[in-house]
Amino acid sequence: MTRLPTDPAANLAALIQCPSVTPDDAGALDALSAMLAPLDFVCDRPVFSEPGTPDIDNLYARRSGNGPHLMFAGHTDVVPPGDPDAWTHDPFGASVSGGAMYGRGAVDMKGGIACFVAALARVVESGRPVPGSVSLLITGDEEGPAINGSVKLLKWAAEKGESWDACLLGEPTNPDAIGDMIKIGRRGSLSGTIIVEGTQGHVAYPHLADNPVRSIVALCAALKATPLDAGTDDFQPSNLEVTTIDTANPAVNVIPARASASFNVRFNDSWTEETLKAEIMARLARGAASGRDDRPPARFGVDWKEPVSQVFLTRNEALTGALAASVTAVTGRDPVLSTSGGTSDARFIKDYCPVVEFGLVGKTMHMVDEHVALADLETLTAIYADFIIRWFAGKAGR
Repeated sequence: MTRLPTDPAANLAALIQCPSVTPDDAGALDALSAMLAPLDFVCDRPVFSEPGTPDIDNLYARRSGNGPHLMFAGHTDVVPPGDPDAWTHDPFGASVSGGAMYGRGAVDMKGGIACFVAALARVVESGRPVPGSVSLLITGDEEGPAINGSVKLLKWAAEKGESWDACLLGEPTNPDAIGDMIKIGRRGSLSGTIIVEGTQGHVAYPHLADNPVRSIVALCAALKATPLDAGTDDFQPSNLEVTTIDTANPAVNVIPARASASFNVRFNDSWTEETLKAEIMARLARGAASGRDDRPPARFGVDWKEPVSQVFLTRNEALTGALAASVTAVTGRDPVLSTSGGTSDARFIKDYCPVVEFGLVGKTMHMVDEHVALADLETLTAIYADFIIRWFAGKAGR
């Protein structure tokens, strides 16, 4: 009899040992496909391309059955480990020490994938029927530009006739302990670059020039002058941060001809893309006129970065209620339903079905010595197994 992949630690070790730093797959999806084969998954491996970006390997695996369709989504790509000598253990060795497994991706998010595969395997091994279909949508481009990953994989699958009733995304969502937090939405993300045109000149003759640095500083100050909002019932306050200011000017005795500043806004449901852009332009117009003495307002433009990540909130009790109940049943905790944090591939999935996020504790993600407690792998596997049973039971009862 073929052995089922019921051990999340063994699953995770096989994935960590593939150094799948974006955009390299390094065998990670092969390892995952091998785990899924005994569970009767049919695996497709589409590769997507885009000019100016690396090709990306992706995996769509489906275990078919009549009834509702549950998707688990995630990514096998990881961020670079940095200096390997700074690690206590080989970043791709999957070493176990002190009750924890070390390795890049242990938390973000090969651990979540390993636990879901183990959870489904345990449900199957128990003999309990899974009255529907389960699919895994796994990309190798979440930590990168996210161009040839989930967004294209979802479209590809949908064009093949796939549809889903719900999605569980296995990102690390818990701040301190398994069971702390379920993510049920995310703020939107809008980025842009302000470009101010000045007049180049000698610093000793400023009246003959127009220094764009003064204006770019005034424009940035105008953007931050007052808060965008105070938050809403479901979301934190919107926040704008200036992330770069640049003149590309190597000379200290030359007033530059141009200055630029980049910014990012994480916005809540007080705004749409259109209303937020309008507010930013109004603030910049005020900043362009400030401190100019007798000169006309500063000449500026904004290069908006695409695509814009839209704010979303999942209101689906069958999904959030089942997951919260599973968390409580296994851990005794009542998880907070949160919309905090940055963006994830949920921003793409929400266009196809309701999506929630729940995974490991995120304290060490992207850090040197990223690691996960073996006990946490067991806890998350138990939650996922309970959720699979509970969600399908809830759908059957409707």
